[in-house]
Amino acid sequence: MNAINIEKNSLKTEKYHFTVKGDENKFRTTLTSQVVSDGVELLHIRMEADAPVQPTPVEIVWHVPAIDIQGYWHPSAYRNRRLHVDWERGLVSKATYSAPVGCLFNTLGCNRLTFAYSDALNAVEMAAGVHEESSVFRCAVKLFTEPMAPIQTYEAVIRLDARDVPYFESLDEVQQWWASLPGYEPATVPEAAKLPVYSTWYSFHQQLDPDQIEHQCRLAKDLGCEMVIVDDGWQTSDNARGYAYCGDWLVCEDKIPDMRAHVDRVHAIGMKYMLWYSVPFVGKKSDAWHRFEHKILTVFDNLGCGVLDPRYPEVREYIIGIYEKALVEWDLDGLKLDFVDSFYATEETKDKQDPEMDFASVPEAVDRLMSDVIVRLRVIKEDIMIEFRQNYIGPLMKKYGNMLRATDCPNDATENRIRTIDVRLLSGQTAVHSDMIMWNPNEPAESAALQFINILFSVPQISVKLDQIPEEHVQMTSFWLSFWREHRDALIEGKLMPGRPDFLYPMISAETAEKRILCVYEDVVVNVGDAVPDTLIVVNGTLNTRLVLELANGLGHVELTTRNCLGQVIDRQQVTLHAGLQRLDVPASGIVTIKKGGVI
Repeated sequence: MNAINIEKNSLKTEKYHFTVKGDENKFRTTLTSQVVSDGVELLHIRMEADAPVQPTPVEIVWHVPAIDIQGYWHPSAYRNRRLHVDWERGLVSKATYSAPVGCLFNTLGCNRLTFAYSDALNAVEMAAGVHEESSVFRCAVKLFTEPMAPIQTYEAVIRLDARDVPYFESLDEVQQWWASLPGYEPATVPEAAKLPVYSTWYSFHQQLDPDQIEHQCRLAKDLGCEMVIVDDGWQTSDNARGYAYCGDWLVCEDKIPDMRAHVDRVHAIGMKYMLWYSVPFVGKKSDAWHRFEHKILTVFDNLGCGVLDPRYPEVREYIIGIYEKALVEWDLDGLKLDFVDSFYATEETKDKQDPEMDFASVPEAVDRLMSDVIVRLRVIKEDIMIEFRQNYIGPLMKKYGNMLRATDCPNDATENRIRTIDVRLLSGQTAVHSDMIMWNPNEPAESAALQFINILFSVPQISVKLDQIPEEHVQMTSFWLSFWREHRDALIEGKLMPGRPDFLYPMISAETAEKRILCVYEDVVVNVGDAVPDTLIVVNGTLNTRLVLELANGLGHVELTTRNCLGQVIDRQQVTLHAGLQRLDVPASGIVTIKKGGVI
């Protein structure tokens, strides 16, 4: 490592010139550069003061020429992959929201600069914006944007990757880097967390009935689901969709008279059982409100609830105790912990001081809460499953939980694809689940099948009443779940290669040594890639009835099998595929499987 001090709080390396802005006279700042490999550099930041002081915002800035850069990916971009400008605010991430990483890329999907930060706990603002006057990107990492307890030293690292590699490769190496840092080791993932799920949310909402849930579980089990997640509604007789009755977490006996017996019956069907909780919410109509109304971070009047302040040990102990009691008394297999991203302070509560508090920082208190949750629940059930929802999908959340789900996008197949892939790019081995898929029972089967095809690279969650859809839809559901289970070694455990993020992943492939699966979501020429394995599966994720493949090299004699969206074989033939363009007739939402070695 070499520290090259050009001027105070400044460092110039071969590729970058870093400067530090803000926090004058509080800290002595040292910048140290470490070249890890060709194109990858670590900037070590160390800040020291003579005594503990309250930090104020500090910004580390560097510039990159705007050359061959056409898009910007970050974990909360959703459909907007445009280039930002330098006068816009950057993305703020912290333990409970997003992740501190950004990626500038070109139209070929090649990385031009991926920059990530090691401190995923505290609020940090990440920015890369075009400076109009000079056509360069002003890149910055801004620290201490939210209140922290006084500190005397602070250390962190900015990782910069300028290699000419696919963007998904540079992002995957970021998640590997995070996972290697002390205190960031991801939670183990039980096998059950990687199998299809039936969810009650879109199918039942808050109108829960144990007999009906168990009936759907039997149907879902027959189709290939191995777990049920019972969502909001079990804790209240109110069905108005608010959260006024959250906080006590007692079973509404009018809905579920005996929770343990209900869970036992689901277990007897052969399915795991997870239960929903809104972690921070305490409703104004709950008994807990009167106990904690002075230990609240913020109040959502429109939802009828407040957000508990985790800086109080009493609050944390109350929340954890609720979960421990539920696991012991009801024999649950996991918890769906919702709204963790609502743990944030307002202007009125951010600087609150109370002798009963043992944390000044909300992120640090949340870290302590969630760390204690997973540790204490594992004592009761070692293979406990914890699901979190986008946007709280950063490296620390992977330490607390082992399932990450795309945020709500009901009936929106395209959005579900975008969101699941965004999460998977940083997920590593943590199980990524789709948002619960649903569709109108009057949909053509080909259209309904798009809900499955768009989430094939995540663990499917289904939320329709399976006895209220047409028989053709049941066949379609059975086929796609069996296809997913047969090929999950590639789909969720193989090498993932999504297409251009600025076009919202129009083509996605995943592969093992034996097979490659390509899903196509736009009417485009499908470049099947080099070194095609013995089995090539191409999924038509459109309502068109043909695919055009581009083969760099001929595949020779192959067996070509075409199926429709129900899995029915409509054509099987032995053909010779030469290099160049190949037009194949494939039904809407259908599949063509190409196996090498066919006999002509």
